[in-house]
Amino acid sequence: MKENNPVGTKLVVLGGLGEVGKNMYCVMYKDSIVIIDAGISFPESDLLGIDYVLPNFTFLKENEDKIKALIITHGHEDHIGAIPFLLQSVNIPAIYAPRHAKELISVKLQDRNIRFDNLNAYEDESKLKFGDIEVEFVRVTHSIPDAHGIALTTPDGTIFTTGDFKFDLTPIGPVADLYKMATLGHNGVDLLIADSTNALNSGWSTSESNVDYALNEMFDAYPQNRIIIATFASNIYRVKHIFETCYKHNRKICVFGRSMENNIKISIDGGYIDHKELLITADELKNYKTEEVTILCTGSQGEPLAALSRMSNGTHKYVKLRQDDIVIFSSSAIPGNALSISKIINKLCLNGVRVYTNKAYSDLHTSGHANEEELKLMMHLIKPKYIMPFHGDYRMLKHHANIGINCGIPKENTFILKNGDSLNLVNHKITKGESYEGEDIYVDGNRIGEIGSAVIHDRQSMKNDGILVVIMNVDMKQRKLLIKPNITTRGFVQVNANEELLRKIEYIAEKVIKNELKKEHGTFMSIKQELNKNLVPYINDLTGRRPIILPIILDIKKENTQIKKEKVTKEN
Repeated sequence: MKENNPVGTKLVVLGGLGEVGKNMYCVMYKDSIVIIDAGISFPESDLLGIDYVLPNFTFLKENEDKIKALIITHGHEDHIGAIPFLLQSVNIPAIYAPRHAKELISVKLQDRNIRFDNLNAYEDESKLKFGDIEVEFVRVTHSIPDAHGIALTTPDGTIFTTGDFKFDLTPIGPVADLYKMATLGHNGVDLLIADSTNALNSGWSTSESNVDYALNEMFDAYPQNRIIIATFASNIYRVKHIFETCYKHNRKICVFGRSMENNIKISIDGGYIDHKELLITADELKNYKTEEVTILCTGSQGEPLAALSRMSNGTHKYVKLRQDDIVIFSSSAIPGNALSISKIINKLCLNGVRVYTNKAYSDLHTSGHANEEELKLMMHLIKPKYIMPFHGDYRMLKHHANIGINCGIPKENTFILKNGDSLNLVNHKITKGESYEGEDIYVDGNRIGEIGSAVIHDRQSMKNDGILVVIMNVDMKQRKLLIKPNITTRGFVQVNANEELLRKIEYIAEKVIKNELKKEHGTFMSIKQELNKNLVPYINDLTGRRPIILPIILDIKKENTQIKKEKVTKEN
């Protein structure tokens, strides 16, 4: 829906609600649109064949002439991962990102051969202006360097988005700018958009320095063992103190995993990680004793192709597990990954190695997101009139709204929205706006947005119930079925063990085809439709399964012996 002369300031949420991932929303005032973040989420197991899930860009395409800039809060994939796809779909005049995120975006665009000449870095004190939209930045603490909250001010009021944050008074990196937050609150904030990821967790999150202490204890406890650490490649502060711990314990570091290697290189070049001299290559690994080496790798979420998975399977080119190895999961399970992580841990244990996770050994990981008490502190610093919980599934958003109510925000001033919803800010008052397209966009290989819910449904059907192919030779001019239809299956039943069932299906298919051919206006499509109409319920009654019916019609024209072959695929 193209917006013509909208009244007031409009906030449109394109992703990040009812989910943890693909964060994206935009603020519009008159003829100016500023986009905040462009993230992806990774597909769950039911999205067969899908590589990434993107926000819906339809609103931006229809209002492309108003877009002034894309502004990034920090460099995690759920905030920058959609940028290459966005640039292929919508004209973005400029991108502004903190220094670390800017380098990550540059690498991402280079990998996809996308040239973009207006990628800019901002600092804590930077101020930007796009028409009547003024933008300033507030340093926050997160698990990656250069994370920021963003304040956007228009003549209608001020919106402050926290980005991903926590309050950590002993962080590995800089402390959050509490003074600037309090100043914003003193000057007046109308809407707070706040990270809800850990809203269900009571109390305060663990300080990153506690993890540093716990890892040091592990290194002290196993001075003669090879230590393998799996963590998030993007958790730069975790990687930073792993480097520092290895430096204290005179260990070299060998890195496995492309994303880990890229993040470490960018962080070393940017001055976020010291002790570059500790790095050794995979080929050099054999030159060191086990107690002289730490292996830092990807695979903390049980990804089947990640380095740790290949080690557990015995298929890694450079690392063969030993029974005196120590494997540390310095991470927590992303929702939906618990089973795959458990499988990897079981395989590691079968290899005889000792495995430590955050539950088994205290403080081996801490989240970069705020717990309940930290969310309260943010509200008291910012003092918003209205709040919109963000970045979380529904129960997280709901609990976050209740936290706001307990902090004195009226219930009617809390907004729990879904992707595609909008808010209108007019003269410091906020009301619910209209809804826009918010359906997910799927990336399948090089195809963006071509795969819809109907195709996903078919893939799930094929996975669960298989395919039944009906091959028929017909003479459409004579309106005759020349021979009995041939029935074959893939993933439905074993042919040799179900001959009687297949004969029954063949009989019904033959009857349906002949009936359609008798009709004056019977067509390929009508044959296909009638086969589906008759075979699907019949097969379901007998077997409890609903395979996809794929008719293949061979039109045999006797007068010129030309064979026309037409494959009729299932219409959704």
